[in-house]
Amino acid sequence: MLEVHRTHRAKILNHSQVEDSLDRHGWSASKLWNVANYHSREVWEETGEIPDHGDLKDELKTHTKYKGLHSQSSQRVLEELAEAFNSWKEKRKSDKRANPPGYRKKNYYDSAGRRVHEEHPRSTVTWKQNGIRHDTKNNRVRLSKGATHKEHPKAWEYILVEYETRPDVTVENLQQVRAVYDQQNGRWELHLVCKDEIETPDAPGTETAGLDLGICNFAAVAYSTEDADLYPGNRLKQDGYYFPKEIANCDDSDGERAMRLHHKWSERQTHFFHSLAKHIVEQCVERGVGRINVGDLAGVREDENGEAKNWGPHGNLDLHGWAFDRFTSILEYKAKVEGIDVIEVSERNTSKTCCLCGREDESQRVERGLYVCEECDAAFNADVNGAENIRLDVNESNSKSSASLGEDRSTGWLAQPAVYLQDLSSGFQPQEQVVDCKP
Repeated sequence: MLEVHRTHRAKILNHSQVEDSLDRHGWSASKLWNVANYHSREVWEETGEIPDHGDLKDELKTHTKYKGLHSQSSQRVLEELAEAFNSWKEKRKSDKRANPPGYRKKNYYDSAGRRVHEEHPRSTVTWKQNGIRHDTKNNRVRLSKGATHKEHPKAWEYILVEYETRPDVTVENLQQVRAVYDQQNGRWELHLVCKDEIETPDAPGTETAGLDLGICNFAAVAYSTEDADLYPGNRLKQDGYYFPKEIANCDDSDGERAMRLHHKWSERQTHFFHSLAKHIVEQCVERGVGRINVGDLAGVREDENGEAKNWGPHGNLDLHGWAFDRFTSILEYKAKVEGIDVIEVSERNTSKTCCLCGREDESQRVERGLYVCEECDAAFNADVNGAENIRLDVNESNSKSSASLGEDRSTGWLAQPAVYLQDLSSGFQPQEQVVDCKP
C-alpha cells in the first residue's frame, strides 16, 4: 500500500463563534515568531550560526509566548522560522544584501508621523494530531487552545469548529488542521490534511525520461520515444521581479500588505510547481515511462571549493529564488502515485557533453541555448541535450552517450522540442514556437 496525504480546504460554518479565538491564536503565532526571530538574530550575531528548531524549542519552551499555542502548534512556528533562516543563509552566499526573515507586525501612525499603535497580523496556526479531536459524523473538529487562552471552564479549553467541504470530499484519518486567514475576504478557513492509503500501482512502462532543471527554461524533459518537452519559467521570473519590488515599496505602516504579497507570491509559485509536476507525470504515463532521472542540483550553487558561484546580479536572483528541491519533492510525490520512480543522477558535464557522440567541450554550448557539436556536426537545443544526457545517465555509463548513435535515432526532436506555457486556468498548454534559453 502507498501512503499519500491530501489537503482539503474547508469553509467554517460557525465563523462568528470561533473568530475571536482563532484571531487570538493567529496573533499568538505572530508574537512567538517575533520572539524566536529576535533570539535567532542574537545567536547569529554572536556565533555566526543559526539555531535549528530544536534549539529554539529548548530556549523558548518556558516563554509565555510559547504557551499562547498548543505545544505542537508552537513547535511548527519555530520549524517555519528555522526553515526561513536557513533559506536566508543560503541566499546570502551570493547576495550579501539579502535580509533575514522579518518581524510580523503592522504599525499605525498619526498625522505627525508618530507611531501610535502596533498590531500583529494573523498568522497561520497548525494543529497536529495531539491537538485535534475530529467528529466525522457532524463535520466538526475540536482544536486545543494554548495555555494562556484557556479562560473558560474545562469544557471550553478548546475551539469547536464546524466545517463544510466540497460534496465529493470525505475527511478521514485527519493528521493536521491549519487555520488560514484569508486577508481578502476577512475570514478564517481550514486546511485539513488527511492520510490515505492506496494500492501501489504498477509502473506505466519500462522507459526512462531525463529531466533537466534550469532558470530560463525551468524544465526540459527528454524521452526515449524521440520526444522532448520544454517548460519555460517566464511566469516565475515575472513574479520574481514584480513581487520583491512591490514588497520593498511597503513601508513599516503597511506590514499587512507586505504579508499579503508574500502569501500571494508563494501561492502562485506553489500552483506553478504542482501544475508542472502534474503535466510531466501525465506525459510520462502516456509514453510508458517507469523512471524519471532528475539532475542532482546539489552543487549548482557552489563550486568545487564550496564557494558560492557568481551567476551575475540577475542570475543569482533567479537561481536562489527557484525552489528546485521543493519542485523535485512535489514531482516525486505525484510520480509515486502513478508507480513511477524519480531518481537523482549526477549533472556533472551533462550540459557540455554531446548526447550523440559523447564529445565534451564547454565551448559547444553557444548563445541563446544552441548546442553545436563540431565532432558530429549536430546542432540542437542545449537544455534538451542536457536532459538527454541525464536520461542516459552519462556519468555512470561506460559507453557515454554512444548508445544513442547505435540506435540510429533521429535528431530532429533534439532541435525542435515541444514547448508548454502555463495558463493559470487550464494548466500547461502547447505552444508552436520554440523558446530557447540563455547559456
